[in-house]
Amino acid sequence: MTLAPADDKQGPLVGLFVTCLVDLLRPSIGFAAIKLLEAGGARVEVPLAQTCCGQPAFNSGQRADAMAIARRVIDMFERYDYVVAPSGSCAGMLKLHYPELLAADPDYGPRAAAMASKCFELTSFIVDVLRVSEVDARFEGTVTYHDSCSSLRELGVASAPRRLLASVEGLELVELADREVCCGFGGTFSVKYPDISSAILEQKLRAIKESGARCVLAGDLGCLMQIAGGLARGGSAIEARHVAEVLAGMADEPAIAAPAAQR
Repeated sequence: MTLAPADDKQGPLVGLFVTCLVDLLRPSIGFAAIKLLEAGGARVEVPLAQTCCGQPAFNSGQRADAMAIARRVIDMFERYDYVVAPSGSCAGMLKLHYPELLAADPDYGPRAAAMASKCFELTSFIVDVLRVSEVDARFEGTVTYHDSCSSLRELGVASAPRRLLASVEGLELVELADREVCCGFGGTFSVKYPDISSAILEQKLRAIKESGARCVLAGDLGCLMQIAGGLARGGSAIEARHVAEVLAGMADEPAIAAPAAQR
């Protein structure tokens, strides 16, 4: 695959924050992210000792646990020129919530703020930092795109994935009705409030089906598993895929399947 690379002969050193969902359930997203970043001129390293970003603990009010995780992530990733995640929710945790969590820590507070300034969601990094606007990939058919709440509301990522998708040969993007509406996942929200989560999901599934697309894309695996579960339970043939896999020309991978508990 060929991308228009960054002008620098020596590209930036990127630490890829893989995310625990990708690592455990969909490693192909991580490989797609590496392929895109390297094709765009970046040098990529994947620290093997990385684990969770701490978001589940943070969202559940377990601040001490979240702070301990945040310190560990900072120790591991602060040396990189940039930290990139194929997930708006994890990127948002590193970029926005680590400085808040560690603000009173005289050592890690400034380090959290420094690292936050170089944390990015994958597609926004490719477009806004590497200055890549086109990919050499092909995907036949009509797709629609779901904006995750974290990417859209926390990080303001909306145009970057669409700009890259516009360059994919054979792909036609049809926008969802109420495209800014949540899918109902929200991490621990879907566990704490399953009835509300399911009701929100039903509205999202209706919009996806009405779009006429054969595939729904997103930049967060949590959202995609939520949506894939709903599609599977309803007997829909619509596929769910991470946007990185399509942009990297890896759409021959099987579509994202719903976790067993959701089927």
